[in-house]
Amino acid sequence: MTDNRVNPPFIADEASMLNNWLDWHRETLAVKCAGLSEEQLRLRSAAPSTLSLLGLVRHLAEVERHWFRNILSGEDASGIYWTEQDPDGDFDNVDTASAEEAFATWRAQIEYAREVAAGLPLDTVGKTRRRGEDVSLRWILVHMIEEYARHNGHADIIRQLVDGATGE
Repeated sequence: MTDNRVNPPFIADEASMLNNWLDWHRETLAVKCAGLSEEQLRLRSAAPSTLSLLGLVRHLAEVERHWFRNILSGEDASGIYWTEQDPDGDFDNVDTASAEEAFATWRAQIEYAREVAAGLPLDTVGKTRRRGEDVSLRWILVHMIEEYARHNGHADIIRQLVDGATGE
């Protein structure tokens, strides 16, 4: 597996630490998907779960979009892969989905997230509330680290199922 991750620093200011850990987890997902065919990326983990590596990439593109476009920036960005009628479309509809498109979309959402958050104080409050509550950039970054860490655990299991590869 190709590993382009940069280890987060042991000592840094809070914003650098959070952003570096988030980038490390983003790249961990890429590592878990590296070198696989489209068919392998579509393989489901275990019935009845619809989890696949491709589904995780699509889901995390949605998560990046939601937190940074909708919550932090106050945009009204609709779902990419899901709809009100198909709320799990990011996971469920991978049988004919393009891996190339999904990875390009995911990377584009990450770049937008980096741009919109660059230079903002961690106490910056998002322009859209979540469940009636204000949300700070600090909370969003911590949540994104948690979201990626959880799904990277899923990716570990799926990758081992696909081709036996294990690792950090």
